[in-house]
Amino acid sequence: MLGWVVTLSLNVVAPIVTYHALRDHGFSEFAALLISSAWPVVDGAVHLAWRRRLDELAIVTLVFIVITAVVSTVGAHSARALLIKDSCVTGLFGVLCLATLLAPRPLMFYLGRKFATDGTEASTAWWNGLWHVDGFRKAMMTMTTVWGVAYCLESAVRVVLSYTLRTDTMVILSPVLIYAVLASLGTWTALYGKRSRRKGQARAAAAAAAAAEAEAKAEPAAAES
Repeated sequence: MLGWVVTLSLNVVAPIVTYHALRDHGFSEFAALLISSAWPVVDGAVHLAWRRRLDELAIVTLVFIVITAVVSTVGAHSARALLIKDSCVTGLFGVLCLATLLAPRPLMFYLGRKFATDGTEASTAWWNGLWHVDGFRKAMMTMTTVWGVAYCLESAVRVVLSYTLRTDTMVILSPVLIYAVLASLGTWTALYGKRSRRKGQARAAAAAAAAAEAEAKAEPAAAES
């Protein structure tokens, strides 16, 4: 909970407050938006210092922080262009999700391991071993596909809104959209994960029952022989 409080404070509240404070002090829309967009970088640094190690999720986060910093300083220097570039970054995350479907393991496998284990060797080995279960592999592939498509659509919607709405409106709406999509995907993922786990347990129970029945039938035949 503390981690989420820090994340929401630095990624939603702080950028909005900073933007409006800078605008009130005479900064241009572009300058205020560029400066306020530095807060997510602070959030990444805080979490990196907090965990004191780099894992797959931290590496992905750092890569996107670098990408965001680069795209924010190239091309047209306008507030609208900056909003569009920021939207394209989340779209790039969606493309990355879909691209990892061609990799040995999709991105959601690593994100799931981040939140489903405590980081110890035992829990990590347990999670890695689940990859050999057919239902688990299907669930990871499905989750990665849904997240990838959702973020590609979210990016497209924010680009359209950046062209149609005022910058002051988008400064508030953009982070709200990002975390609304994240919350929706998180809720869906939790529900889908529970359903997949129940199905897996049912299949395992059915297989165990079938094996026990087969063993019971085999015992009389072995006794007669």
